[in-house]
Amino acid sequence: MPAPRYLGFDTLSLHAGQQPDPTTGARATPIFQTTSYVFRDTDHAASLFNMERAGHVYSRISNPTNAVLEERIAALEGGIGAIATASGQAALHLAVATIAGAGSHVVASRSLYGGSHNLLHYTLRRFGIDTTFIDPRNLDAWREAIRPNTKLLYAETLGNPGLDVLDIPSVSALAHDAKLPLLVDSTFTTPYLLRPFDLGADLIYHSATKFLGGHGVAIGGLLVDSGAFDWEASGRFPELTEPYDGFHGMDFQEESTVAAFLLRARREGLRDFGACMAPMVAFQILQGIETLSVRMDRHISNTRKVVEFLTKQAAVESVSYPELPSHPDHELAKKLLPKGCGAVFTFAIKGGRPAGRKFIETLRVFSHLANVGDAKSLVIHPASTTHFRMDDAALLAAGIGPGTIRLSIGLEDPQDLIDDLAQALRVSQKA
Repeated sequence: MPAPRYLGFDTLSLHAGQQPDPTTGARATPIFQTTSYVFRDTDHAASLFNMERAGHVYSRISNPTNAVLEERIAALEGGIGAIATASGQAALHLAVATIAGAGSHVVASRSLYGGSHNLLHYTLRRFGIDTTFIDPRNLDAWREAIRPNTKLLYAETLGNPGLDVLDIPSVSALAHDAKLPLLVDSTFTTPYLLRPFDLGADLIYHSATKFLGGHGVAIGGLLVDSGAFDWEASGRFPELTEPYDGFHGMDFQEESTVAAFLLRARREGLRDFGACMAPMVAFQILQGIETLSVRMDRHISNTRKVVEFLTKQAAVESVSYPELPSHPDHELAKKLLPKGCGAVFTFAIKGGRPAGRKFIETLRVFSHLANVGDAKSLVIHPASTTHFRMDDAALLAAGIGPGTIRLSIGLEDPQDLIDDLAQALRVSQKA
């Protein structure tokens, strides 16, 4: 018997999680702009609250529009389910807080988005969750950092902004040997370029604000569970495997053998932290996902042309992009990212911070702002903005120097982008 043929990526991007509305026939996903849902009777209300039947109670916990987005990203990633959150930061916090509390420990890559580093290094430490930051390329460092109270290994598929390529198969194997899950931030790669679950990761989150949404109009996050990690066998997660007084003595693993993590994350995390996604935002991100593959192909095509241009410029000291042979993860990138290495990269400009300032302020097509993954091309100086809370040592470890500039390449005519960069580089080198 031939193997079943599953729907392709582009089809899932358009259809997963949704059918035409049965009441109105609307083909687009309706926006259920409501806070709450009428119960048929008191028994119906009680059964929903006690999770005896499926349904929606309050949009902080679940919403029909959000549910389509959750099913769609789960289908694209090959996961068992997902939770939509108010932002990528909210998704990261939800992931950590679901399985870690005071006295817990996280091992994390040192090559992270500045906001993620802040959350782990400063904020969560106030609540008793400690983090050890390590070189993501050093497998021994991962292994040696694990403690008896470690709950999670965490890294980005492509480090921000140095573009470290995470060796997911090796790091996930190491995590599983220690009976720990691997969480990855897959914002830069999206499921179109990389499916981390296929390589051994256990949890994925996205800043849906970026490439998934794609147009700079909506802030949101998505947390996805592979359903593959055995929380019971690990023995490290009483949060999921022992009765929880905060939800009627529920043992989440007993209640759902494959989705215990998502169950607690939704029923406790969304309930108590309240960082839910608005249904209008879910609708906007769904529109972005429908064109994800088309946009990513153009993003990458434009990026390759811009990278080629910058590598030939006298005013540029170096370019960090995994498709270049000079990048330390070039060979790994060829193996894990055959479709391309995304549309975000950094380069170092001659003249340091003063030259970088001139360069940025001279650009006309590129927008100077704190975002990536937009249809429009973007530029920023990480050391003074997105990563400014990191000290010099942490910046250096993350591959950020005083002249490092991060570009996010959009969908414009590539020649217009090159012309804009060329004139700004000329100005940057003038005394």
